[in-house]
Amino acid sequence: MVNHSKASPRTRRWPARAAALWRHWWQRQSPQRQDRFAMLAPLAAVLLFLAAIATAFSYLRSEELEREHEAVRRDVEYAQQRLRLRLLERQEQLMRIARDIANEEIDRQEFNSRSESLISQYPELQALSWIDERRKVLASHAAPSLPATWLRRTDDVLRPGETEGVFSLTRDLQQPIYSQPVGGVLPTTLLQLQIPLSVQGHFAGVLLAEYSIDSLLRYGVPSEVLARYAVTLQDGSGRPLAGTPLAPQTGAKRLVPWGANSITYQVPVSPVGNALVLHAQAYRTSLGVVGSGFFWLVGMLSAMTAWMLIANWRHTRRRMQAQQALIAETYFRRAMENSVLTGMRALDMESRITYVNAAFCQMTGWTESELVGQTPPYSYWPEEDHTHLADLLNDELTGHHKPGGFQVRVKRKSGAIFDARLYVSPLIDPRGQQTGWMTSMTDITEPNRIRAQLTASHERFTIVLEALDASVSVAPIGSQEILFANRLYRQWFGAEAEGHLQMAAQAGLQPASAGGEDTLDDVDGLAGLPTESLTQAQTENSEIFIPALGRWLEVRSRYLNWVDGRLAQMVIATDITSRRDAEEQAAAQAERAQSVSRLITMGEMASSVAHELNQPLTAISNYCSGLISRIKGGNADPQMLLSALDKTAHQAQRAGQIIQRIRAFVKRSEPNRTPSDVASMVAEAVELADIEMRRRSIRLSHYVAARLPTLMVDPILIEQVLVNLMRNAAESVDNAGRPSGRRSVELRVLPKQVEMQPAIEFTVLDTGGGLAPEVLDRLFEAFFSTKSEGMGMGLNLCRSIVESHQGRMHAENLYNGPEVAGCRFSFWIPLLPARDNSIPANPQKPGVTA
Repeated sequence: MVNHSKASPRTRRWPARAAALWRHWWQRQSPQRQDRFAMLAPLAAVLLFLAAIATAFSYLRSEELEREHEAVRRDVEYAQQRLRLRLLERQEQLMRIARDIANEEIDRQEFNSRSESLISQYPELQALSWIDERRKVLASHAAPSLPATWLRRTDDVLRPGETEGVFSLTRDLQQPIYSQPVGGVLPTTLLQLQIPLSVQGHFAGVLLAEYSIDSLLRYGVPSEVLARYAVTLQDGSGRPLAGTPLAPQTGAKRLVPWGANSITYQVPVSPVGNALVLHAQAYRTSLGVVGSGFFWLVGMLSAMTAWMLIANWRHTRRRMQAQQALIAETYFRRAMENSVLTGMRALDMESRITYVNAAFCQMTGWTESELVGQTPPYSYWPEEDHTHLADLLNDELTGHHKPGGFQVRVKRKSGAIFDARLYVSPLIDPRGQQTGWMTSMTDITEPNRIRAQLTASHERFTIVLEALDASVSVAPIGSQEILFANRLYRQWFGAEAEGHLQMAAQAGLQPASAGGEDTLDDVDGLAGLPTESLTQAQTENSEIFIPALGRWLEVRSRYLNWVDGRLAQMVIATDITSRRDAEEQAAAQAERAQSVSRLITMGEMASSVAHELNQPLTAISNYCSGLISRIKGGNADPQMLLSALDKTAHQAQRAGQIIQRIRAFVKRSEPNRTPSDVASMVAEAVELADIEMRRRSIRLSHYVAARLPTLMVDPILIEQVLVNLMRNAAESVDNAGRPSGRRSVELRVLPKQVEMQPAIEFTVLDTGGGLAPEVLDRLFEAFFSTKSEGMGMGLNLCRSIVESHQGRMHAENLYNGPEVAGCRFSFWIPLLPARDNSIPANPQKPGVTA
């Protein structure tokens, strides 16, 4: 062992050396620094004392909280195991019933009996339902306490969205799946278990069990845990499904140590997973460390000690602050004088310069020693301005200075001249007597240059506006005043505001009516104007006709803040009369092209139509001949005659329907966008195209998705596009020489999302030879055709019709490996609001169908 009774001489000398070093360091410090250290010593002692007390109590409190956390975790995990075993027992019983159903060992009556037994025995089980693979309820039994709106009746079908995803997941995984209702009228306080039914390896439905989450909490969690904690069952997002959580601490309770929230612990419930979480909050049963009398005794003694130390520190601090204030004020004033960019000059009553700051010396180029003491004329006065500056100085000394200052020219030491603005104020001493004048000088050479540039820019801008081919006018809101009008506006409407107001009102851009008597029902005239930065408001466009001018004008409006702060409206009107005339001519040409296209289409189908009409006419002739021969032979049975006449009338109606459909298709009419049923349009187009398909021995099939919304379209134009695409598909299949098994055309109509907007997509697929790459590039060009007798306007017109309905058309080849297996033509029409019931009068590319 080492003997520590005697320390080495070096060890004994260390405290003495440390004290000597400290004393030497202390003597080297300045008195101000010694005072600062003396001031901080009591504060450091207070902080160390309080830190020690707080550390001790914090350690005791952390130990207590650790024990409470461990107890909560242990009890919650025990409750989780009990709840898990209860769910697994029910799941095993339900899986036995599912196996009996799959083995066809029980029928619906036996299922109801066993369900009633389980539900009455286990209160958490609310309902059992036997559902087949088509989501149809074959049998169901529920607890008497279950509301009638939540019951599932035999032959009911699961509601749309209700357990739909879980049903598919159960079918795919072939495993029991727990979930909560996601739609319908069922509450989220139910827990659903879907067990798959498998008959000979095939999915045959599910056994749907519905638990009451509240009953699971009541009967599955041990009573001693429920008595000790506030237990709740929550979903994955933390929303309580059963039980009542403790209210969180609010207000001042959250700020005190003994008012913190209770200890909580949560764990997911197996086999449900994270969708069902067991959450427990411990009731507060002890006051903790802070609530004990020992804490308050120590706290009182600590407060008294801290108060005495702080009183000493405050006295020292006030003395140091008084010393530092004078030094800080001196340095502050000096820094302020040297940092300002405005030149400061002080004159006494005899106009002698007594003070200049650094900025004044920097502006003029002379030093402070050169300027202080000068009398007029000063060295920075230009020689040619001596008389003028002397008069201004005299006004300054006599108190006749202008409040807004005055502009002068100042000469630098280098001889350069710059513009400056001077502001004068009297210099008053502490006794209230005037001792001179203080003058501030600002260099305004750059602002003057910018002002001159702005003036020139304004002149150029005015010249540009005057030369525009558009009328530009600005008027304040709710006033008859015109703020600005260019040359064209004055030429059209004069210098008054009537033309501006007329265009704004006729275009629907007038925000408020000027004049008129106020009533109780009047609202703010500026209501509806943009509340964001007015210079960023969107421009509104409208096309109007001015009878007095005989012109069509495109009017654009924008709100802006005028230079005087008033809210104004700018109206820009452009003459579009020639463009409107061209659009009307183009619309008329497009309308004639659409009618001619339908006539040409029916002309090409004439032989097929004749064949189609020949069949009902031949049948009518045969029925009539048979009736005549039977009546002449005397063996006419009235029942047989009625049957033959009924068939004859049916064939006549069929022939009339064919003729009526063809007349409706080729009838020339104005484009009329109306709410149209997609299935009806497709049926009409398929019946017209089916004539051509049967003539060419091509199989035509079509599929229309269920529950499609109505389209705001012209049905005749859309039918024209469909018929044209199906006829082109039939010609492609016929020209490719496909065998009978591969001669088919298919029409599909499905919903689609295009740029986050709902739409309906029409697709025509054929098994023809496809399109060459050079043909695909020019497919929709006007007058381009692959047919020797075609005019090349059919697909061009089809695309124009689709684009006039705000849609798009696309074509592409279909491939089977490297071989072209057909072609796909598709177009989509967006779903527009019902109020938008007009079709643009000018399609983008009008043409004539080949």
